Amino acid sequence: MRASLIQIAVDEDESVASRRQRAASLVRDQAGSDLVVLPELWTTGAFAYEEFATEAEPLEGPTYEVMAKAASDAGVWLHAGSIPERDPEGPLYNTSLVFSPSGDLAAAYRKIHRFGFDKGEAVLMGAGREPVTVRLPDTIVGLATCYDLRFPELFRSLVDAGAETLVIPAGWPERRRAHWTLLAQARAVENQAFVLACGTAGTHAGVPQAGHSIVVDPWGEVLAEAGAGEEVLTVDLDPAKPAATREQFPALKDRVLGLAPPRH
Repeated sequence: MRASLIQIAVDEDESVASRRQRAASLVRDQAGSDLVVLPELWTTGAFAYEEFATEAEPLEGPTYEVMAKAASDAGVWLHAGSIPERDPEGPLYNTSLVFSPSGDLAAAYRKIHRFGFDKGEAVLMGAGREPVTVRLPDTIVGLATCYDLRFPELFRSLVDAGAETLVIPAGWPERRRAHWTLLAQARAVENQAFVLACGTAGTHAGVPQAGHSIVVDPWGEVLAEAGAGEEVLTVDLDPAKPAATREQFPALKDRVLGLAPPRH
């Protein structure tokens, strides 16, 4: 299974419409990959809070249309990163979109853990409620977004739902890049799953981005890592490896907590 992570740069002088078309072109360039991944909120920038309301779009808005066509043109499964979604009957959401190679929407995930500590995303956007997985031909993908990476219980729920590959688009700041790498490896090791963590390059509202998108195998080995700038990271994965790892070192079978209500 070939995966390509598009670490797109967010340039504040580039319009959202222009970046949307540029991202679609980068997706088309990955024809031949099985799975292509874009970062979190790459249309606006994850820290451009003042742009969320003005750039928010319905689920089936312009980004949906452009990315669906790009997935179909390239013949790939496309995790199109996330968009600021405007729910006509509710708040904004940080919503990830996954398209099949035919351009159909296969899954949508509203980010559960919002970043900001009572400001920014935490107050401007609603919280998702449901973990989401999507079945690809070679693997079951569990969806998470950026700040979710800090909450291991979400990933346990994804594994319980069958996830073997964890895909995490992000707009992660450079000043906490060490956490990004550490947590990506931790989520891979503790869940015995591939982790595909795709970040942005550039600067969002004055906040330098970490870049350094990373692919980690179920043993915690870093298979590939990007640099700080715009880059496409492509790696070939053995989809049988999570199951083989779980069989060889069956730590997940020894779980005790979180599996059933405690006895009194």
